[in-house]
Formats: sequence, structure tokens, C-alpha cells
Amino acid sequence: MDGGRQPCIEAPMQSKSEIEEEYFMGVPAAIGDIWTRFVATRDPALRDELITAYAPLVRFVVSRLGIPPSCLLDADDLLSCGTIGLINAIDRYDPTRGSRFESFASTRIRGAVIDHLRSLNWLPRTAMARIRQIEYAIANLEQRLGRPPREEEIAAEAHVSPSRYRQMLQEAGTIVLSLDAPLGSLSQEEGLTSLADLLEDERSPEPDEQVETQEMLALLRVALEGLPERERMLLALYYREELTMKEISKIMNVSESRVCQLHIQAILRLRNALHIQQDVRQGKRARRQHLVTGTPRRPS
Repeated sequence: MDGGRQPCIEAPMQSKSEIEEEYFMGVPAAIGDIWTRFVATRDPALRDELITAYAPLVRFVVSRLGIPPSCLLDADDLLSCGTIGLINAIDRYDPTRGSRFESFASTRIRGAVIDHLRSLNWLPRTAMARIRQIEYAIANLEQRLGRPPREEEIAAEAHVSPSRYRQMLQEAGTIVLSLDAPLGSLSQEEGLTSLADLLEDERSPEPDEQVETQEMLALLRVALEGLPERERMLLALYYREELTMKEISKIMNVSESRVCQLHIQAILRLRNALHIQQDVRQGKRARRQHLVTGTPRRPS
């Protein structure tokens, strides 16, 4: 391994197919009846049955977070954190809303793991600095070029060599950087919407929340369309088809570490595009408010 270079790999869990097989075999056929009785009685014994039945879901979700081996927690610790998220989901789930429990629980399992890592102050400052440097370079180039910049252009803008740029992407992989990362600053922890929240929110939102969600989804579609085709395919394989990095590397005929680099780069492009579109939208709203009410706009 290159000096100081850290491979971006997934936690050493089972393969997707193995976990799915275990999951579907493990969920009792009478799970609906268990849910009905648990919602009515809140019987701790029924709660334990649900936790046991959905335990493979925790392994599946945690295995896809791509947490590197340098993390402060080992695989068992990560599963314990994920199980806390599962228990929270079981206690809060309402089957009458018609949403799938798996979708409802997955967000909370991921959130429990990531929140615990943040509570340990695990996010390294050097990796955070690398991410900010790449984001600034991408933003400046897209504004000047009017298109997604190529890797060598981003490297030049960041005043590093192409090989050093790829190493910076690798270093950025020490952070759980995915669609679960908040749209705001990565150093913030509360009250932030993630891309995954937009795609997987199964709640029945209020009308105003529904409009805002639809607006954000429209922005996300535009941002996705602006990605290079290769990166769009990678995101589709990873998030829609739920393939592992190793499986994607075989399809794309590149190394697993290269898939990780492209994944990180795609997420940073998406975050930058959404930030720009959100700023434009907020500016238009401020101008409309000024025209309708005469309220002075705040300086940006």
C-alpha cells in the first residue's frame, strides 16, 4: 500500500446476496401478526421478536456504509449502534401509514451509527480540510466552465498533481461520505437534511413540507443529470441496485479503490450542485418577497 494511503473499503460483512438471503429467511411469515399485536400491546416479548427478526437488516445497512478499518469502532460495535437505531425504529413505526418498515428503519439505523461516530469526534480534521478544498475547486470550475470539470482540471485548480488529487479523494474516504451525509456543512450535526432523507422519507408530510420535498427532489434530479455518465451509473448501481463497491468494480472494470474515489467525487459534485441551486432558489424567493411586501433583502 502507498505510504499514508488508506483504502476505502466496506466493513468486513457478508455479501449483499448472503445478507438478503439470511434476512428473508429470518423474518417470520407471521411478521404482520406480530406487528399488529405489538402495536396494540407494546409487549416487550413481541418487541424482542421484532428485533431478532430484523437483525439481518442491521448487518445489511451497516455493511453498506463504507466505514474504513481505521474507525474507532470494530464491526460488533457498529452493529450494536445500528441495533439501537433498529429499536428506535420499531418503537416509532406506525404500520397504518402504509410505509415499508425496512425503508423506515434503514434511515434510523444509518443515523444511529453516524451520530455515534460523530459523538466520538471521529471525523479527522485533515480529511475535512481535503473535502473543503475539493468542493471549492469543483465549485469554482463549474462556475467558470459551465460543465462538470474533469479530474485533471480539479487537480490543477486545487494546485495538486492528478495522483495527489486521487489520494485526497482516498483520504476523504475516512469520513462516512455518502448520500447519508448532510447537505450542509459536514462539521454540523443537527437539523440537516441528507440526500438519502429526500429519497427515502416515507412519512406523510404536511402540504408545505411536501412542496418543499418535491422542490428538493427536482433539484436533485437536475444535479444528477449534470453528473458525468460514469458517475451517474456508479450511483445507480450503488444506491438503486444496491451493489457493493467490489461488485461495481467488476462491472466498471476498475479497481475497488477507484470506484470509491469516483463515488466520493460524485457525491461532492452533487453537494456542490445542490448548494448552488438552493442559493439560486433562496435568492429568487427573497426577490419575490421584496417585490410583494417591500421588505428589504438581507445582504448575502
